[in-house]
Amino acid sequence: MSGHTDMVLVDENGMRIDGRTAEEHRPIKIEAGVLHNADGSAYVEIGKNKVLAAVYGPRECHPRHLQNPQKAIVQVKYNMEAYSVSDRKRPGTDRRSIEISKITAEALEKVVLTELYPRASIDVYIEILQANAGTRCAGLTAASVALADAGIPMRDIVPAIAAGKADGNVLLDLNKEEDNYGQADVPIAIVPSTDEIVLLQMDGNMTRAEFDHAIELAVNACHEVHDLQVDALKRRYSKNQEASQ
Repeated sequence: MSGHTDMVLVDENGMRIDGRTAEEHRPIKIEAGVLHNADGSAYVEIGKNKVLAAVYGPRECHPRHLQNPQKAIVQVKYNMEAYSVSDRKRPGTDRRSIEISKITAEALEKVVLTELYPRASIDVYIEILQANAGTRCAGLTAASVALADAGIPMRDIVPAIAAGKADGNVLLDLNKEEDNYGQADVPIAIVPSTDEIVLLQMDGNMTRAEFDHAIELAVNACHEVHDLQVDALKRRYSKNQEASQ
């Protein structure tokens, strides 16, 4: 964020380097039920991001000292593959992965009916196969679809997307260059039925007016992402119906 570059991120006509307008998100592709050995799964592409999510459970929570007698716990493991970025990432868990795993689990616990499964664990694995800014949002979007694919009761499906600021412009869904050289990045996730915000972070600096505009852009886009999530699950359901006939 805020690295120096001579690159023009937004031109005088308001067009971004990848041809989008300020209020346009990258192309999004969502598929549910892509893994046969998981209880639920999803694959998401947002621009050049490629993300796979798998869900196992509800199942007995291990280690046992983590068990909650009143509800299930949601455990998330977010991992970026070493080959997911141009500068090969060091394999293994790092502070960023731990942080994203935690905030993703907290967002999902807001919608999963955990009280139905005391002492259980719902395990979510997010693998970033290719990264190009916005992976935490793509991972949360995929994880939410995977939970629904697993048949786990939820209040709603959580969509996530980021807004931010680059070249002095408030932009929706920053790409890698905008994220690296822009002035701010604001990832957000919501519960669409209530517009409750379940994830909100900010890296960088914006005025209050810019921040409010970024939130408005992101919330509106989250509803569009939610429609794509629902469509993916409907396609999955239709395939299952056809296979059973």
